[in-house]
Amino acid sequence: MDENKNWIQIKVKCESRDIDTVSGVMTMVDAGLMIEDFSDVDLILDGVYGDLIDESILEADRTKAAVSVFISTMKSPAESELFIKQRLEALGIDFEITHEGVCEEDWADSWKQYYKPIKTGKRLVIVPVWETYEKEDGEIIVLMDPGMAFGTGTHETTRLCAGLVEKHTTDGCSVLDVGCGSGILAIAAAKLGAGKCFACDIDPVAVRVAIENTELNNTPNVRCEVSDLLKQAEKVSGGYNVVVANIVADIIIRLAPDVGDYLAENGVFIVSGIIEERAHEVLDALDAAGYRVDEERYENGWYAAAVVRK
Repeated sequence: MDENKNWIQIKVKCESRDIDTVSGVMTMVDAGLMIEDFSDVDLILDGVYGDLIDESILEADRTKAAVSVFISTMKSPAESELFIKQRLEALGIDFEITHEGVCEEDWADSWKQYYKPIKTGKRLVIVPVWETYEKEDGEIIVLMDPGMAFGTGTHETTRLCAGLVEKHTTDGCSVLDVGCGSGILAIAAAKLGAGKCFACDIDPVAVRVAIENTELNNTPNVRCEVSDLLKQAEKVSGGYNVVVANIVADIIIRLAPDVGDYLAENGVFIVSGIIEERAHEVLDALDAAGYRVDEERYENGWYAAAVVRK
């Protein structure tokens, strides 16, 4: 990789009608967006500025748009791309994602040099499989090779969620991880003593990676399957003691009315992937569905919460 290229452009092409949703998701990665939207060009073609518009813009497809974000190579741009990809897929957006500023053959490994062991709670330590780490007394090690799935522990949403999972996981409890990505949260729960964990994601690649990581961590009690949110998730008698959804605000809002079907009477619903500005929307939906906040956590503009039934 050219060492002079310190920034990676991640570009998402979409329908113009979806520009606000796509921009909202990409703002979760970085607030500095570059937006290409030509849907309003026709409004000024007959005005005084019409002759000054570049011909390429005049010929652009008015139904298409693009949003770009620029990520430092020191901030794991590969994981940022996967974060965007998985959340847009969860929202059902039709899109195409590309990256520029790094050779394609170097892309998958370009961020590994910056991914180091990360302590996410009092005991949990996320360790990339290619790193050597000396375990300290009382620590629980979760080995990760995220491959092409989101979830290394470097992103605030994962760290916030992992901390809450550590607090609420008890010996022998059951855990459902919705939108599992690399499987990091379900595996962490299993290592913390959970008896049965079910991890699901709509992305088959993520599920494959999650399965590989369960084998890496020797956690056979974590079952991973492709599932469209909760629709195909396995139910257990009495429900899951812990349900985790590190996804995006809009999806959590949609889950709120139905998650009770999968949650034990005294269970905990852990939500993350929420920017602070939208936390009130999520809380309103959870309140309407019969939940109250048990604990809230914030980090760098991100919000996570553990809620229980009222």
